[in-house]
Amino acid sequence: MKIPFNKPCIIGHELDYIRQSIIEEAHLASNGKFARLCQNWLEETLNCPRAFMAHSCTAALEMAALVCGIGVGDEIIMPSFTFVSTANAFVLRGAVPVFVDIRPDTLNLNEELVAQAITENTKAIVPVHYAGVSCEMSSIVNVAEKHGLWVIEDAAQALLSRYKDRHLGTIGHLGCLSFHETKNITSGEGGALLLNDRSLIDRAEVIWDKGTDRASFLKGQSDRYTWVSIGSSFCPGEMVSAFLFAQLEKAHTVIKARKRKIYQYSEGLRSLSKEGFFDVPSDSSINRSNGHMFYVLCRSQNERSALIQHLRNDGILAVFHYVPLHSSPAGKTYGRVFGNMHYTEMISRRLIRLPLYYGITEEEVSAVIRSITAFYTQSSVL
Repeated sequence: MKIPFNKPCIIGHELDYIRQSIIEEAHLASNGKFARLCQNWLEETLNCPRAFMAHSCTAALEMAALVCGIGVGDEIIMPSFTFVSTANAFVLRGAVPVFVDIRPDTLNLNEELVAQAITENTKAIVPVHYAGVSCEMSSIVNVAEKHGLWVIEDAAQALLSRYKDRHLGTIGHLGCLSFHETKNITSGEGGALLLNDRSLIDRAEVIWDKGTDRASFLKGQSDRYTWVSIGSSFCPGEMVSAFLFAQLEKAHTVIKARKRKIYQYSEGLRSLSKEGFFDVPSDSSINRSNGHMFYVLCRSQNERSALIQHLRNDGILAVFHYVPLHSSPAGKTYGRVFGNMHYTEMISRRLIRLPLYYGITEEEVSAVIRSITAFYTQSSVL
């Protein structure tokens, strides 16, 4: 493809830091110098009490389920329009995802439906900040407090996005971040669990350290460490952390550059959108985002397929997004639906994500806009 959907890049001292981890630090396992630097960056930048590095956002979500004591028969309210890991983390504990419809404007969990979906078995609410745009967290937190529920933010796409004056991932009891190759800041695979409730930190340390009290041992609080609770291996290797820290150092620069390209897409496609050919994110959503994604909503699934193929013929890779979890074989087996899923199903059929990555040029974005414009000015599409 002349213009790929995504392109990972070197933006700072990635290779220097990897070399340091191998040669100078001589440490390749987890929880070394660079893991601690990443952790400190997240805690200081996001104003978070404690961050735990993880080898993926999937791992962070699974760790969150363990920290909150999610178990068999517990119900977890979440959107169906999300990646499978959001549900899997809780299904692995024997819990039941309860899928709720999304809002048509932000494509986020519809906060007005959450309270109605609560039962005596509900244990947590998992809002997903789609495209780095915040859910209505005040409403969600208020409902959770009223019913004594955990709030676990899936902020996989939302590093450095805010809701009012707080960073996403730091508003609920816990937050989960992704540093996957497709995210703004990446280590190929990687993630982090943010602990915003200080009462959970000691338990989280044990779970993060494979169920041992090693953290207490390292603090000199005991003369040995042993297996004390359930846990697993969540930590990334040190070379991954070295790469990630170099990216975190440039995080604000990356997000600023990505947002410039989102504004270019929005401006370039505005006239076609006003003519009714497709919908684009609102200015409000764009302003609230961290530049993670730009999408258009075609008028039908067939039109979307035709547009994707047209772009591909022009050497441009654009992709659709989630197949709703509630309609999947596993979703039908392990979860249940609350209410209708009108917007979830409609958006899933119509959405197409356009190429966006750090380093994409203004000319490349213009080429995508020209290709889309050509598609919609063909008489067969009108």
